[in-house]
Amino acid sequence: FHLTGEYPDWWRGRVWDRAVNWWAGGKDSISVRDSLGLLLLGPSTDRGTGLIPKRAIIDIAPSRGVSDGVDSVTVEHVSGGHSRLTFKTYDQGRERWQAATLDGVWFDEEPPEEIYTEGLTRTNATGGIVFMTFTPLLGMSNVVRRFLTESSPDRHDTNMTIEDALHIPADERARIIASYPPHEREARTKGVPILGSGRIFPIAEEEISLK
Repeated sequence: FHLTGEYPDWWRGRVWDRAVNWWAGGKDSISVRDSLGLLLLGPSTDRGTGLIPKRAIIDIAPSRGVSDGVDSVTVEHVSGGHSRLTFKTYDQGRERWQAATLDGVWFDEEPPEEIYTEGLTRTNATGGIVFMTFTPLLGMSNVVRRFLTESSPDRHDTNMTIEDALHIPADERARIIASYPPHEREARTKGVPILGSGRIFPIAEEEISLK
């Protein structure tokens, strides 16, 4: 929506009436290729079948670091300008997340705190936005804690559980839930931060908590 400026009638979120500059990041080049790249652009053999419509794609710059990877994509905005989306990785380190002035950043999977704060800083000058999509498998990290325990009008947590995935039949959802180890079920299926890698026993939190 933001890259093209083509917002649906039901959209009630942030709107840009000009071309924008965004970054989208993930853990490493492989995960970015297989998640963000595939979702937004489609497979390498059929670009333009992802969320960004083919008619709006002006140019796709290939990545030099991974086969079939993408470094950036240039998108036609309805204003007549050209939006740009650049793909980044967390393993590049904080320094590679510096300097740019951006309208928005999308973190796919939870970033290290220093990468997250650099992403925030990139949007300060524009009053831009930052959002993250992930399952909280790292537990109550500093990044997660800011959203769940620190009240701020500038932050919001949207929680989606497996029960919201209505395209999956109820019996199949039950099978999926049962397939996970007990100590991962709440994180995997409800978005509740896992207790953490430091705990000794693989037990679900509700089994050891007092009501």
